[in-house]
Amino acid sequence: MNLADIKSVYFVGAGGIGMSALVRYFLSIGKFVAGYDRTPSELTEQLIAEGAAIHYEENIDLIPPMCLDKEATLVVLTPAVPNEHAELCYFKENGYTIQKRAQVLGTITHASKGFCVAGTHGKTTTSTMTAHLLHQSHVGCTAFLGGISKNYGTNLLLSKDSPYTVIEADEFDRSFHWLSPYMSVITSTDPDHLDIYGTEEAYLQSFEKYTTLIQPGGCLIMRKGISLKPQVQAGVKVYTYSKEEGDFHAENIRIGNGEIQIDFVAPHCTIKDIKLGVPVSINIENGVAAMALAYLNGVTPEEIKRGMESFRGVDRRFDFKLKNEKVVFLSDYAHHPSEIKQSVMSIRELYAERKITAIFQPHLYSRTRDFYKEFADSLSLLDEVILLDIYPARELPIPGVDSELIYNHLRPGIEKTLCKKEEILDVVKNKHIEVLITLGAGDIDNYVPAIEKILAAR
Repeated sequence: MNLADIKSVYFVGAGGIGMSALVRYFLSIGKFVAGYDRTPSELTEQLIAEGAAIHYEENIDLIPPMCLDKEATLVVLTPAVPNEHAELCYFKENGYTIQKRAQVLGTITHASKGFCVAGTHGKTTTSTMTAHLLHQSHVGCTAFLGGISKNYGTNLLLSKDSPYTVIEADEFDRSFHWLSPYMSVITSTDPDHLDIYGTEEAYLQSFEKYTTLIQPGGCLIMRKGISLKPQVQAGVKVYTYSKEEGDFHAENIRIGNGEIQIDFVAPHCTIKDIKLGVPVSINIENGVAAMALAYLNGVTPEEIKRGMESFRGVDRRFDFKLKNEKVVFLSDYAHHPSEIKQSVMSIRELYAERKITAIFQPHLYSRTRDFYKEFADSLSLLDEVILLDIYPARELPIPGVDSELIYNHLRPGIEKTLCKKEEILDVVKNKHIEVLITLGAGDIDNYVPAIEKILAAR
């Protein structure tokens, strides 16, 4: 389907962070946009205010008349929606063009130079950093982000002039195979989504397949040490990066007084005294990858320095909500054992002398089944853990799989609590809190404002 021929776009699952960027894109180019989402959220209400016709009941009668012309309507599907969804079944039975988010992104970016950031974790922050570095420079970009940029209050950046498009490349159900990157960062390949892939080997093979899609003349910037043997085409250059080694890395790292400064080392260039706008150690490595993309595409050293210092982060990515002498509270999207470990270690580095408590909402029964020991190991780095029930997302319960699996494998002696999410506010009220972080990709974020209010009143 040619995008120029489309008059209406219908989203089956409009409220996801990645899908909402597409909603905003199609609204920006004058298309009629409608869709379904399971529950209201701040984001869906914002989309409605911006012009999207979104409803929350699975009902084909609520599909707007503008979306009933199958020849002029594109249906965009999120993998989180089950195959038996009534509206999705209607569109399938009536011969509509149905595409996944990544297919649409592939179409949109076909005529541009795509900077795609892939990996098990780190991709949202790295892609948002990249977009900010480009956007605030003379180079510019369009960007479809996997989180809300705190600099811009949106997950979509638009440019009429720049040939570059920044995309978060999602490996879930192999969606990133629809993309054709000009340049790509791969941050990590720790096994995930084994409910889809089956084995760690299949997961890794999917990333290897992804590397074959990078366009000749472009490049791959791969984190040094990951378990990946890239299969790039002839004419694609491969670079490595990491925090302290590789073609791109940081040196002269200075951490103190709530600030982080680094020197950025690139082939044939060193940019000194770069200050991180979000001073957590995990952002050193994320920043190196983002700066590598920016550097290779003409962003000047002065623009890189200015952009890194002015970067304000991403909602739910090491997102400070409250910081005073009594209590620190932050929200983080980490939902994989490796991500949780990195977040906890970054917090520990900042607040070495304080008690650190986490509220963790496991995401998916299958991920909990596959990694409950690893989750327990990562969470055991904390002083206290409050465990909520599993957020099911797209899954039905698996017998014998619940949060207690993680709870029972936490280190001996750790303070720990098991509770339902509806009980969390009462639990927080009765806890001694010094540093608190919420972790998880489910709906724990809905409770963050109320938790912040409780803690601010102390």
